[in-house]
Amino acid sequence: MTDPLRAVLTVIAAITVLTGAAQLPFGGPILKILGSENTATTRQLFGTVGMFMVVVGGLLLHTLINGSSPEVLLWSGLQKAGAFGAVGIGVMNGVFSPLALWVAFFDLATAVLLFIYWRRIRVPATSPGLAGETTP
Repeated sequence: MTDPLRAVLTVIAAITVLTGAAQLPFGGPILKILGSENTATTRQLFGTVGMFMVVVGGLLLHTLINGSSPEVLLWSGLQKAGAFGAVGIGVMNGVFSPLALWVAFFDLATAVLLFIYWRRIRVPATSPGLAGETTP
């Protein structure tokens, strides 16, 4: 893993898997930290979100370790951008405390990094030379 951005994204993907997995058995205490209701319904929904974090984070981790798929990077970036929006809306609506904005901005930063990396691997490197020049 010689690309520092790819290495950072690999660590973030692993963190996503671990935090998503933590939401399953420890949803109640995490919801309390985030200033949210701790009911059977909120724990169920939070656990469901955690399951999707494990799946999407695991797919991203697998992709970054074994190769690069522009499609996986794009959709993972969209998921992280969506998570930023969802948590931000939750804070604005009083569902989460402002502490949850740390999670939201981490997701936003991850989305930006994913889009940068996606663009980098999506656009093949061009060979040096004049524009329009062809080699025999």
